[in-house]
Amino acid sequence: MSKKIEIYDTTLRDGSQAEEISFSVEDKLRITEKLDELGVHYIEGGWPGSNPKDAEYFKKARKLNLKNAIITAFGSTQRPKVHVEEDSNIKSLIESQARVITIFGKSWDFHVREALRIPLESNLVLIHNSVSYLKKFAEMVFFDAEHFFDGYKHNPEFAVRCLKAAESAGADRIILCDTNGGSMPNQILEICNKIKQEIKVPLGIHCHNDSECAVANSIIAVEAGAIQVQGTINGIGERCGNANLCSVIPNLQIKFGFDCITPQQLMKLRDVSRYVNEIANLRHFKRQPFVGDSAFAHKGGIHVSAIRRHSATYEHIKPELVGNSQRVLVSDLAGRSNILRKAEEFGIQLKPDSHELQGILDKLKELEHQGFQFEGADASFELLLKKELGIYRRFFDLIGFRVIAEKRQEKESPFTEATIMVKVGKVTEHTASTGNGPVNALDNALRKALEKFYPQLKSVKLHDYKVRVLTAGKGTSAKVRVLIESGDEKSRWGTVGVSENIIEASWQALVDSIEYKLLKGGE
Repeated sequence: MSKKIEIYDTTLRDGSQAEEISFSVEDKLRITEKLDELGVHYIEGGWPGSNPKDAEYFKKARKLNLKNAIITAFGSTQRPKVHVEEDSNIKSLIESQARVITIFGKSWDFHVREALRIPLESNLVLIHNSVSYLKKFAEMVFFDAEHFFDGYKHNPEFAVRCLKAAESAGADRIILCDTNGGSMPNQILEICNKIKQEIKVPLGIHCHNDSECAVANSIIAVEAGAIQVQGTINGIGERCGNANLCSVIPNLQIKFGFDCITPQQLMKLRDVSRYVNEIANLRHFKRQPFVGDSAFAHKGGIHVSAIRRHSATYEHIKPELVGNSQRVLVSDLAGRSNILRKAEEFGIQLKPDSHELQGILDKLKELEHQGFQFEGADASFELLLKKELGIYRRFFDLIGFRVIAEKRQEKESPFTEATIMVKVGKVTEHTASTGNGPVNALDNALRKALEKFYPQLKSVKLHDYKVRVLTAGKGTSAKVRVLIESGDEKSRWGTVGVSENIIEASWQALVDSIEYKLLKGGE
């Protein structure tokens, strides 16, 4: 039986520390559910003692019906000169009610002297007291040895004593951290081999990518005996990022034969990668290994000729293993498997040799050329499939709308009003509504017009709204993509719109959201 490796995802904490990334509570909940589908074992939800948003996340996360993952709370050891029972950070970790708590502590004597400014022996007490106290309130306590590899290089005796303090206190996992991301694979291997002779508690690895070695360092630590790998989706994180789980997982599982997640879950890797990027409002990195658009793309000449005979000639794995697909550029063969897979998810019968499939593929290519992306917008894609297959029902027709934004005085907030006229069957409805912005006003007006015909729309809420500029260099005339997240008491769904006019793009996404709810109303 292959060795089981625990996957510990810290996208919601470490990943959110990346420049230009800010997850809302709803963002974090959606990503949590997606990571659970991927089959990760632990999801670090955040630091409940650091801000109200993370505290709110833990309250709402308790209601999630997770099937694979355990949510962990992150924090530090107790502060110097504060009793562990009275430390606000420790209290917040307990109040999160997380089943697993992860705390970090100093393991580099330089940090103890310069950052904490306490004697080295006092740091050992902080570690021991914090772990032993938290063990009373959580099923498991993990200890992250911050700056461990740098600490070991400078003072190996003290660094090991920090680990032993956590071990004697009952830590369930001890994580060796390359916090500055400057260690080389040979150093990681040498140090991990020494530590496993000293520490009997199962070890984990947490690497940053400042030397572009985080993935390699994580893999070599597992080879040296670590049973847990910490990282983030797409490697997002502070400075140069963290170990990229989208590379770590398939390398460990496919290349080394370790047991990380199931093969079926591994096939969701690309979808999860793109989903997180969409929620984070990041552009997809085309050349990202395993999950990028170009990871298995081939263009002309000898390569195309060879892969048509046998894909292994220019592909190191079968792309389907990670949910990707082979692409022959300037070809109508790419993308069929993805469409068939999504149709199956939606319960839509679509045969590989059907003429409808080619029509859907052509439509998809046309929309992608315009700037549409359906990752994070499954509802819009399901509507597209049903429209192309003739199994779509139209619930209303737009006659027209108008949006007015007016600012009457410098110190007053703008006033926004939307007027809309729609036709439902033979009945024309003309309504107006205000909002805190043009999109909100338009959304309110549309609902007001339709709710008397479709009262189920009263349960729909707009949870999130994101805009991305698609055509750089065109200033305010650039094309934009709008991604909207909506939901009711049972589920959430994403929709998308694209236009040079942000109101028009928003309208497309809003209409898809309403129509998706109505289409699902009878199911």
